[in-house]
Amino acid sequence: MKFLQDHQKTAVIFGEQRVSYTQLLQEVTKYASVFQTQRCKKVAIYSENRLEWVYAFYAAWKNYCIAVPIDFMATPEEVAYILEDCQPEVIFCSREKARDLESTFSSLSYTIQCFVFEDLQQSLEAIQAPEHPDFPEANKDDTAMIIYTSGTTGSPKGVMISFDNILANAESVAEDVKIYTPEQRVLVLLPLHHVYPLMGTIIIPLYIGETCVFSPSMKSEDIIGTLQKHEITLFIGVPRLFTAIRKGIKEKIDKSFVARHLFKLAEFLDSPKFSKLVFKKVHERFGGKMQFMPCGGAALDNEVARDFKTLGFDLLNGYGMTESTPMISFTRPGKLKIGASGQILPKNEVRIVDGEITAKGRNIMQGYYNRPDETAQVIRDGWLYTGDLGYVDEENYVFVTGRKKDIIVLPSGKNINPEEIEAKLLQNFDTISEVGVFMHENVLQAVIYPNFHKINEQGIHHIEEHFRWDVFDSYNHSASPAKKIMKFTVVKEELPKTRLGKIRRFQLPELTAKALRTTPPEQEPDSPEYQNIKEYLQAQTAHAVYPDSHLELDLGLDSLDKVSLHTYLQGTFGLDISDDEILRHPTVEQLAGYVQEKKTKFEAEGINWHRILQEPVSLSLPTSSPIHGMGNNVLKFLMRRYFRLSVGGYEHLQNSPFILTPNHQSYLDALIITQCFESKLLRETYFYAEERHFRKSWQRLFADHHNVIIVDINRELKRSLQKMAEVLRKNKNMVLFPEGARTRDGKLAQFKKTFAILSCELNIPIVPAVIQGAYQAMPKGKTIPVFKQQISVQFLPPIFPENLSYEELTEKVYQTIKQQLGE
Repeated sequence: MKFLQDHQKTAVIFGEQRVSYTQLLQEVTKYASVFQTQRCKKVAIYSENRLEWVYAFYAAWKNYCIAVPIDFMATPEEVAYILEDCQPEVIFCSREKARDLESTFSSLSYTIQCFVFEDLQQSLEAIQAPEHPDFPEANKDDTAMIIYTSGTTGSPKGVMISFDNILANAESVAEDVKIYTPEQRVLVLLPLHHVYPLMGTIIIPLYIGETCVFSPSMKSEDIIGTLQKHEITLFIGVPRLFTAIRKGIKEKIDKSFVARHLFKLAEFLDSPKFSKLVFKKVHERFGGKMQFMPCGGAALDNEVARDFKTLGFDLLNGYGMTESTPMISFTRPGKLKIGASGQILPKNEVRIVDGEITAKGRNIMQGYYNRPDETAQVIRDGWLYTGDLGYVDEENYVFVTGRKKDIIVLPSGKNINPEEIEAKLLQNFDTISEVGVFMHENVLQAVIYPNFHKINEQGIHHIEEHFRWDVFDSYNHSASPAKKIMKFTVVKEELPKTRLGKIRRFQLPELTAKALRTTPPEQEPDSPEYQNIKEYLQAQTAHAVYPDSHLELDLGLDSLDKVSLHTYLQGTFGLDISDDEILRHPTVEQLAGYVQEKKTKFEAEGINWHRILQEPVSLSLPTSSPIHGMGNNVLKFLMRRYFRLSVGGYEHLQNSPFILTPNHQSYLDALIITQCFESKLLRETYFYAEERHFRKSWQRLFADHHNVIIVDINRELKRSLQKMAEVLRKNKNMVLFPEGARTRDGKLAQFKKTFAILSCELNIPIVPAVIQGAYQAMPKGKTIPVFKQQISVQFLPPIFPENLSYEELTEKVYQTIKQQLGE
């Protein structure tokens, strides 16, 4: 059994380098000679993907050593842990990683020989390798490699994999089911320290005699360029990668009416030939020769699997773990079953024990290195207890439903699978990018990493409030009592995951605690840009500002604050920064770094709202048609019979222009206010409506004849304010709800200062309006108002802006309405 032979063809392509099997054997022989004379039993490799990685790996086997691949993104502490645990005598690394190893070596209890790839080049060139080197026969029972698990639950363990374990997997996909054949060209993309890409893109392909093509990086342009240039036939990936690819393809399809309907037709027909014909350009983008797309490492979303099938790709979903080298089941070509993780390997047995998937076969590991007790816990009578929950159907398809260790046992004794809750939240709420559910302090909790692009698109400014009410309140209404989320935390960084995308659940409580800490940093950036931006934000938000303060999550910048920030950056640094750039630089330190790099000047300048509101704006005021007046009379008739309505304070509405600022209790508020107006006042008073609610032609026609100003207050707040200012300059009245959104609990919420800016800069009085009873008539979530509910509207005396700041005027109006409400 030789894992490397001369197949008389190209073995590896790396950039412009083409390495034949003969050359590969020669290079491996040279690398083996470097440590051949030493008493060496284990060889570690600590490097990013590169040709030398492959040479060092096979050199270990040529010298009958155990290979120990180490994650090149591991911290020095993690590397030290692995080296101390298995104590390899030799380590190969890149020059970049050698710098990280300096501190690691000093902490070890033994001495290790280190070979740096770049430093070896000259000495290796001087070695004369045989013209046709041989590769030794492997003893199938010998340990071939020790792969350290990624550690979703704590410290990683060294999984001992034999040559026979490897051979069992190779035979399954090359002989029992012919996925791997000598004609294949496989893309090497994923980090090789994982058993899944190591087996799937190096060991099995080179054993069969395929050609392995390295992608220069994980960047999409590098991947696509490699697929096309080398006409890749076998593309091995993980769910996160296929999800990202599917998103890009689907977005383009959804933009085209024809493509969108062809996609639906392809899904209905379920014909690979039809899909490949219709989506020929998509297949050409992937090189045009793609045969199989194996996917493993984590759970694959059903929608992603379904869409790849609709596009005509043969996506082969599989299931396994490092301890099974790695496959337990995989999808046969053309036999994808949505929701399943493929069928059991021909050489495997699988049974379900108390809901847990157990597996038996030649592919099961030898055990954990130096951990006999832990080995005995997972391997019993030859059966590997995977820790995964699931079932096997009548066609031998494996369905994985969750991790046994992840199952949450509530104080009531009820068992909860967090993955089910996470999947439901991700499916129903697109403002969630990542979510982790866990039990802490006897409370079911969730940690959320938001989708900031969606939040921006939807104009959500109170992120915490959005998740509290629109997400978790909505979810909890439909969830069973045991699955209700009682506490949540929003974080500004991705959740901790393994390299293959599995959530490290044991780190979630600490992540939550970290998000709640407000400890100032020991050292802050000393750049003048950072200090200037920090001072500005502190003055604007009245929050403590730190380098890692998130503009939205920590400082609570709303749309008005963002307009101020844009104006400040433009005036101070000559920088017209886009919303997308702010999304890409969401913390104060990141924003300051961007400003430092891109600024064209540095002149301190305040926010001049007077100048902004004086800028000319094209606005043709909607006209109040006869239908408007008649419609309002009909509405007035109906509302006074449906509700018990009382109105007071008409005398405060005599002098135009004014800004009317009612509290916001329900959907009914705008209708309640308009029915209070007599015909003349109705014609002179304008409301604003968000553009996203008035996109259809009939809606715009309605707005044009009912005194509705359409604004895009989320994307173009500056222009929206200018439109409102123009209305007031024409001696018309504006109705603005200063809370910005309806109350959720009947209490008065904090006011935005938009109305105060308009009032102060244009010297327009504020007329506070107090609505009571509307919340009881139609609280949030209710669709039919309560019949005969008592509702009152009271217009209060005008408040003039003289000598008041924006903040003082905002607070004065707020306290006036609050006092009238009796809060």
